Amino acid sequence: MTVSAKKVVFIHYTLTNDDGDVIDSSLGHAPLAYIHGEGNIIPGLENALAGKSVGDKLKVSIPPEEGYGLRDDGLIQAVPKAAFHGVDEILPGMQFHTETAEGGQLVTVLDVQEDSVILDGNHPMSGLTLNFDVEVTEVRDATLEELAHGHVHGEGGHHH
Repeated sequence: MTVSAKKVVFIHYTLTNDDGDVIDSSLGHAPLAYIHGEGNIIPGLENALAGKSVGDKLKVSIPPEEGYGLRDDGLIQAVPKAAFHGVDEILPGMQFHTETAEGGQLVTVLDVQEDSVILDGNHPMSGLTLNFDVEVTEVRDATLEELAHGHVHGEGGHHH
């Protein structure tokens, strides 16, 4: 069975940046499971896995445009410290979930000033070339329930 639309795909992966630093890895854990063609993983990796089979190994370099996008300086803004009611200490590197007109967004604190906090709404990996070392470990048909929910159930997936 090959990786194609509406198939559940299990992969082991190691993700590195251009300096060779490991950003993330599934090694030592259950493989990552996703439904191919449902937008569950970044487009560049999904495209690279299309047509692969169990046991296939690949190394792929994903440019920012096919990963988490280019950095957008328009997503950096100053917010009054008063907006962080209930937070005792705000430090650079902290992340918060916020609601925007487009839905939920993760923001990262870049700097804390006297009366404001500088936030970055870019994905932490935006602007990065992502280098994946991947092995396909299993491919199966997605169940109707998985397709209806848009994600894999069970090992490596979502648990209800």
